[in-house]
Amino acid sequence: MSWKDTAEPVLTRMPSVQRPEGHVPFKRKLMWTAGILVLYFFLTNVFLFGMEQGQGSEVFGQFRSILAGGQGTILQLGIGPIVTASIVLQLLGGADLLGLDTQNNPRDQILYQGLQKLLVVVMIVLTGLPMVFASQNFLPPSQQVATSLGIGITGVQLLIFAQIFVGGLLILFMDEVVSKWGVGSGIGLFIIAGVSQSLIGGLIGIGSITGQTGIIPRWIGIVLGYVEFPPLLTPQGITGLLIGEGAIVPILTTLAIFVIVVYAESVRVEIPLSNAQVKGARGRFPVKLIYASVLPMILVRALQANVQFIGRILDAQIAMPAWLGTYANGQATGGLFYFLAPIYSPDDWMWFAGGGGSNAAWEIMLRVGVDLTFMVIGGAVFAIFWVETTDMGPEATAQQIHNSGMQIPGFRRNIRSIERVLEQYIPQVTVIGGALVGLLAVMANMLGTIGGVTGTGLLLTVSITYKIYEEIAEEQLMEMHPMMRQMFG
Repeated sequence: MSWKDTAEPVLTRMPSVQRPEGHVPFKRKLMWTAGILVLYFFLTNVFLFGMEQGQGSEVFGQFRSILAGGQGTILQLGIGPIVTASIVLQLLGGADLLGLDTQNNPRDQILYQGLQKLLVVVMIVLTGLPMVFASQNFLPPSQQVATSLGIGITGVQLLIFAQIFVGGLLILFMDEVVSKWGVGSGIGLFIIAGVSQSLIGGLIGIGSITGQTGIIPRWIGIVLGYVEFPPLLTPQGITGLLIGEGAIVPILTTLAIFVIVVYAESVRVEIPLSNAQVKGARGRFPVKLIYASVLPMILVRALQANVQFIGRILDAQIAMPAWLGTYANGQATGGLFYFLAPIYSPDDWMWFAGGGGSNAAWEIMLRVGVDLTFMVIGGAVFAIFWVETTDMGPEATAQQIHNSGMQIPGFRRNIRSIERVLEQYIPQVTVIGGALVGLLAVMANMLGTIGGVTGTGLLLTVSITYKIYEEIAEEQLMEMHPMMRQMFG
């Protein structure tokens, strides 16, 4: 008996959102998407009952914009468990340990979806328990609540864990609702929401209202004399103009990322297709430069976030040796965990501008090199896994083209001929695109962005927004021409 036979009774009974029967009108899709987005913003403002408000430190740090959710709220975990479960499935699928044919076998498709949900639940538990019980610095329980309810500190911690467990399940099913009934995916929608908040706050935020003073109010304060600014002809003035109060470099970096990602999304190799049965029916299959999309970057950064989270847990529980990690204010300042920590902003490496802390120049540059290597290689590797596990590889794509009745002109009408042509483009473009996205993410972090948004978060936001725009345009086209919807299924 295989593991599939043993696990099938559990995996097939995992709760799920019912798929729509037939076509969902575009307006209804927008309504579902908007409704889930409103619910998401509402839940990120529902704070955990029993927690000492304003006392907990941000668990994910700069990774929060990527992992969505909100510190100290019911969505404390964000999309972290979903992404971590995806990493595990990517690795298991890449090593061919699952033995699931999700492309041709409907039973395996159901088992895969059930396994993914089960893994998410496991990750919710494995991530939530250390947050609540390993250290009271993350989600400190309220002594007042413990006394008033008569359940003790441990009882309050269990209450907090129950809330973030429910929040983890909610965001899982919210993502499924958007994927099946809305536009795009819930994960992408939540990332856009979080990053957009930071971008708007970093641009026009007023400190007394949002807690973050934006670039425009700062410039107004500088011009009117409310904000002190050093003389421009001094080193301090030039530094402040470029990466400090003036923040010219972050503005240019943010605009450059927007332009580069939109341009890269439009760069493609178009493979001509024709229909042997319908004369004159032609088409093209585009192989984009960022073929695997920017989504694999979530997996790379989530892996780094989990490593840093483990470091903070170990620091809270044991006296770690200096070579493994030293911490100050919850941040790694030395040892292995310091070198594995990503570069978040110019202050992390521009020691000549007052950044870098007390670390030596060689330590800072080694950290930059590790982060760059990890992102470039990790981006390429996870892009390959992403393409293979989402049926975007040459074999799966050739099967899809063949099933649609199309063929490549000048080649025999069989799957192998189509696959040979696709193998000339897809593997190479996947690796190049993944490495390019990793490089852009690190460079954006090093130069800084508006609102302190991470480079990965900005890349994801631009790419996901662009894809949602394409999907909306396609949906509108299908609504205007119902015959096209029948042709494309």
